[in-house]
Parts: sequence; structure tokens; C-alpha cells
Amino acid sequence: MVGLSLVDKMRAVGFSNLLVPSSQELNLTRQKIVEEYFCGNKIDYVFHLAGKVGGIPANMASPAEFLFNNLLMAANITEAARKSNIKKLLFLGSSCIYPRECPQPMKEEYLLAGKPEPTNEGYALAKITGLKLCEFYNKQYGTNFISLMPCNLYGPNDHFGRESSHVMPALIARFVTARNEGRESLEVWGTGKPKREFLYVDDLSDAMLFFMNKYNANDLPAFVNIGSGADISIKDLTFLIKDNVGYKGEIKFDPSKPDGMPIKLLDTEKGTRLGWKAHTSLKEGIKKTISWYLSSGQKK
Repeated sequence: MVGLSLVDKMRAVGFSNLLVPSSQELNLTRQKIVEEYFCGNKIDYVFHLAGKVGGIPANMASPAEFLFNNLLMAANITEAARKSNIKKLLFLGSSCIYPRECPQPMKEEYLLAGKPEPTNEGYALAKITGLKLCEFYNKQYGTNFISLMPCNLYGPNDHFGRESSHVMPALIARFVTARNEGRESLEVWGTGKPKREFLYVDDLSDAMLFFMNKYNANDLPAFVNIGSGADISIKDLTFLIKDNVGYKGEIKFDPSKPDGMPIKLLDTEKGTRLGWKAHTSLKEGIKKTISWYLSSGQKK
């Protein structure tokens, strides 16, 4: 999702010499293969967007895979970038790096101030290690590696309707299916009380290009939060998607299922002060995402 959005934006502004290998073409968990790829191509800038991602069910079912694969990818890419003397690398993290009981909104300095959320601990530890690798490589080797930490992302080309899907695409796919099949009710995990912040994927692409073009590691803190600056409860999000899809049935929340972190809202003051701000409202972004999903051929 993020990579496709970024490549579209880069091509739109004139970039043409882009390397966009798929996971089948380049196995990022294999150090030798990654280093050979970097050495065999003249690479100036790297956006590290690859990762094993998913929602609460997927993270709970496969914590070892989420930690192992994301850790290997971060380490291999960082080391290969250093050995190849690339000009700049941008590492993309996740707001799940913050402690479960983190003060809200979450400031960059709150990292490692408490225990992570158990339902995505493996993924969080890998992302924390990735941003620390960038920070420590800059300190020890003088590299130019920067890190951005976005909130929950959504938009076209997301993973819709799978067991591993995040909450936004999962709800969109389930509501479309329930509407099309005329179901009388739809069950949603958890109480609906947790609050989340969402960022439309094209806004994140804008942020990545902005920081890659304008700032070097010496100009920035260890990482910068990237978000919309507003949160919404899962319950309110559910009804917002329901209304936009046009589903008329009943919604049943299942409190026996885990909620995850109670609140996740980023403090985006540093990013705003540095000159970047999101511009897509949640309502507008959801409409665009549903429209893309309905026309994509993925729906039932």
C-alpha cells in the first residue's frame, strides 16, 4: 500500500530511475542476497517500507514471525546501505513502538518509557530496533539515516478482508460483504472503546518525500511522529464505515476479544514545526478508500 502510493507520487514529480523489487525478486531476510543487490545496483536513496504487517489476530497468532522477519529486514537493509555508502535512508516505523500505558498524545521522548502492548509486542520490538539501528549507525558510522513513525495507515491497495488485515480494511471488506449478502448483523472484535489515529496513505507518501528532500539526520531528532493529529473510537469508526458502505444491519461488539492499546494518538508537534502536516480528513479518506475497494475487484 505505502510503496505503491510513494512510487506513484515519485513518478508524478519526475523520478524515473526507481528500483522497486518485489519480495519474490529480493528476499530481504537474507543478508548476503540484500548486500549483493545493493552492491550490484547504483543506489542513492532508500525508502525501507517492507515488513510483515497485520492486525491484532495476526500479531497474536505469529509473534515470532513478526519479530524475526521485521528484525532481519531492518538489520539487513541498514547494514547493506552502510556498506554501499548510500546518500540517505528513510526507515518507516509504527506508532505501536510506544508503551501500552503511554501518556497521550505520545511524544517521541516517551519511547521505552514502559512495557509495550502485548498483542503486538513482536512487531513493536522489531520496529524499535530498526529505528535504533538508524540512530546508532548515524552516531558510529556517520550515516544519513532518518526515521518516521506513522500512526495507523489506510487507503487504496491495503490488505482487505484477510485474517491479517488491520481494523480499517477489515471493517470495510466485512461491511461490503455483509451488505451484499443481506446479513442482519455483523460482529466486531472488542468493546469498541479504544481510540486510534488514522492517516491516509497518500499523506504519508507526501511526508516521506518531504523529509527525504528537506532534512538530513543531523537536522532531525532520532525519529519524527507522522499523524493526522486526531483520534476516533473504534465504535465511532465502525459506524462511520457502516454508513459510508450503506450497510443496514445490526453491529454487535464482542468484549471477550482483545482491544489492544486503550488509546494511540501521536504528538505531531515536531513534524508540524518542521513544516509538514496531513491534509486528508478521515471522512474524505474513508470515502476514497471504499470507492477504490468497490472498483478494485477484491470485493465479493
